Amino acid sequence: MSKYVYDFIEGDRSRADLLGGKGANLAEMTRLGLPVPPGFTVTTDACRAYLATGAPPDGLYEEINAHLREVEARLDRWLGDPRDPLLLAVRSGGRYSMPGMMETILDIGLNDTTVAGLAARTGDERFAWDSYRRLIQMFGRTVHGIPADEFEHELAALRATAGPGGPGAGQLRDLVETYKKIFTRHVGHDFPQAPHEQLFLAVRAVFESWHSERARIYRRQERIPDDLGTAVNVMAMVFGNLGPDSGTGVAFTRDPATGAPGVYGDYLTDAQGEDVVAGIRNTVPLTELERLDPASFHRLREIMATLERHYRDLCDVEFTIERGRLWMLQTRVGKRTAAAAFVIAAQLAEEGLITADEALTRVSGAQLAQLMFPAFDAAGAPEPLAVGVGASPGAAVGRVVFDSAAAAAADGPVILVRPETNPDDLPGMIAAAGVLTSRGGKTSHAAVVARGMGRTCVCGAEALRIDVERGEFAVGEQVVRAGDLISIDGTSGRIWLGEVPVQPSPVARYLTGELRPEADPLVAAVHRLLGHADAVRTLGVRANADTPDDARRARELGAAGIGLCRTEHMFLGERRELVERLILADGPAEVGAALDELLPLQRADFLGLLTAMDGLPVTVRLLDPPLHEFLPPLAELTARVAGAQARGEEPGHDGVLLAAVRRMHETNPMLGLRGVRLGLVVPGLFAMQVRALAEAAAQRVRAGGDPRPEIMVPLVGDVRELAAVADEARRVLAEVPDAPDIPVGTMIETPRAALTAGDIAAEAHFFSFGTNDLTQMTWAFSRDDVEGAFFSTYLERGIFPVSPFESIDATGVGRLVRLAVTEGRAARPDLTVGVCGEHGGDPESIGFFADAGLDYVSCSPYRVPVARLAAGRAAVEARTEKSDSR
Repeated sequence: MSKYVYDFIEGDRSRADLLGGKGANLAEMTRLGLPVPPGFTVTTDACRAYLATGAPPDGLYEEINAHLREVEARLDRWLGDPRDPLLLAVRSGGRYSMPGMMETILDIGLNDTTVAGLAARTGDERFAWDSYRRLIQMFGRTVHGIPADEFEHELAALRATAGPGGPGAGQLRDLVETYKKIFTRHVGHDFPQAPHEQLFLAVRAVFESWHSERARIYRRQERIPDDLGTAVNVMAMVFGNLGPDSGTGVAFTRDPATGAPGVYGDYLTDAQGEDVVAGIRNTVPLTELERLDPASFHRLREIMATLERHYRDLCDVEFTIERGRLWMLQTRVGKRTAAAAFVIAAQLAEEGLITADEALTRVSGAQLAQLMFPAFDAAGAPEPLAVGVGASPGAAVGRVVFDSAAAAAADGPVILVRPETNPDDLPGMIAAAGVLTSRGGKTSHAAVVARGMGRTCVCGAEALRIDVERGEFAVGEQVVRAGDLISIDGTSGRIWLGEVPVQPSPVARYLTGELRPEADPLVAAVHRLLGHADAVRTLGVRANADTPDDARRARELGAAGIGLCRTEHMFLGERRELVERLILADGPAEVGAALDELLPLQRADFLGLLTAMDGLPVTVRLLDPPLHEFLPPLAELTARVAGAQARGEEPGHDGVLLAAVRRMHETNPMLGLRGVRLGLVVPGLFAMQVRALAEAAAQRVRAGGDPRPEIMVPLVGDVRELAAVADEARRVLAEVPDAPDIPVGTMIETPRAALTAGDIAAEAHFFSFGTNDLTQMTWAFSRDDVEGAFFSTYLERGIFPVSPFESIDATGVGRLVRLAVTEGRAARPDLTVGVCGEHGGDPESIGFFADAGLDYVSCSPYRVPVARLAAGRAAVEARTEKSDSR
């Protein structure tokens, strides 16, 4: 018979797949002897079984009861005991942290009878009735979907009429009766008085919250699989709302925003845990606990040090103090900003807690990309409108919106402004450039979720008086309305009206050589980890660059050459006239004359690139797009000619161009006369480009340089196409004195090229995968059309976990890549293989390319550092997997 329930003393952190992250870590803390309230975990297996059938698996409730009896015996208190009732907390806990996305229900076990027993045991009747109203409110919303606003409206009305000390016991007793009436009106029966029924219904509600809309959105954003399910943790209640010697808080072993060591977190006296994370009351810094309760503070510091050494990472803990006694309610490896991730990884490596390899796996290319974004220029900023808590760093400028729907519907960047956020705001937080709240601290829902997503966030800006209904907020006499432009700084917490100038980030300045690594702790951490990535990676990193300036910048950023020079970009601007002459040429003589004029311009282009990349490879792709792209659009020419005719004028040159565009018109030009086909149909076009490259290289050789050009033929589908171009190239190269050896290779960007790679390798010195076109042709997608047409629907429905144009489709397109690498190298063992599509700069794809055996990736200059880091991570992970498999 399956086992669905585990006591905390039975598990450990290695069983997170079964017990969920929270349950596994509660078990680990229990094994370490830390003060964890007794409890047990209902497994993810049970959740999956429930979600598959709509009913709990056989024997589940009996198992829960058996483990509950053990908890009762340990505490000598019993669920439903009218004199001294045991109360329970029921919390979700998936394999991966999903803060605030699923459900929690506290105070299970209270009813019209046990509330008196709780009052008697604690000596606090007000506390007992407040706990009962919390249970009805959470249970009603979670189990039966009663709108939270109905309860909140009644509570707000009571607080408005209560005295300075808040509602009294009698008022809370009346509120409970009001809540019970709301419950009955919505559900059709009275609030359940049987504690075991409350427990079982709460467990089922947590299971069902796995498929809530906000949980689905969060998983899609964070790429968490939909089929994992959640565990349910049932724990004896401990109370932080029993007076001034009680409280609750959230703490981090290091600053989750900057990575700096120290005491970081939030604390609330006389409060329960949801009061902290919900941001409904502004917290005090954790350091204040040392004054309020020195013994608990120092014990907490000891536990946090133990946990950080044990987990060898930043730990995030939730704790409660019940009348001077400290209890640990949760720990996990804490979410952190990109800056903190780098600083903490480097610090832990320096402290010897982790190896340099482990430190590299603790950071990602996506995080490094975040750190390269600009920040506000504080020197050029005006006085801030207000200052809150900098909860998630970054510089965000956008139009003010006050609800999630407006954020999701906006065209441009927006700042989502809320009193506090809750899980229902997730779509708006995803859509917004930044989040601003008037309540909450660094551990509020807004802060935790924004940090996890890399969104700029400012919390707890108390000066903001937000009126969501009117769509405005005020600071003093200044009123800011929906649509107004504001700027927020997630590091300093400052808020400005209007747009504030930005400045380059210190990481970007370091990467371009403007800042030394010792100038800043973050820069020092990036320097250390990026240096280790370069030392261990096996994958080279080149850049896609078309100009000498791009090439120089790419080299500054660590590129080991140019993997893609798109020559079509050299045919634009003033040179369009020469291309027009080529297109309109009548006979070989006019074609030759047009090419002769283009030759010195191309030679100068290539000379600049070879000079900037001296000693490094420069892969030049011969002209790829259809020639009609260099002419005015058909609709524009048609309108111009029609206008001239309507005025009784001759259309002149426009008429000639229109005839040419119509003659060259293709139904699907992406699959038409372009790439290698263009070079074979337009005599002398590719020969001119090859000659220009050879002459530029020869000029560099005579100047004492070390040019290393490569010729890349685009859109090859058959080896005979490549052979024809390669033969022509060799004839031209032989005619240029002092030209170095220039290898000829091809892009693999059609499925047929991948499938016949063994044949093509006989004529190719190298392959470079053009994954943009290869993805389009493999999927039968037109990228320009489908991303706006149906990709959002595919992503929402889980058909795509991510766009195949963003991260490589390893199953389909990736299989073609692996096949081409294998068959190409079988035919030519010294074949060099790279990738130059957009996927070459995607950290998620780089691991695949390393595993597939590619020699290098090529990406835009500013993504070169990201690719270097990702390639280093891929090497470490491959080495680890190989070691684990032995």
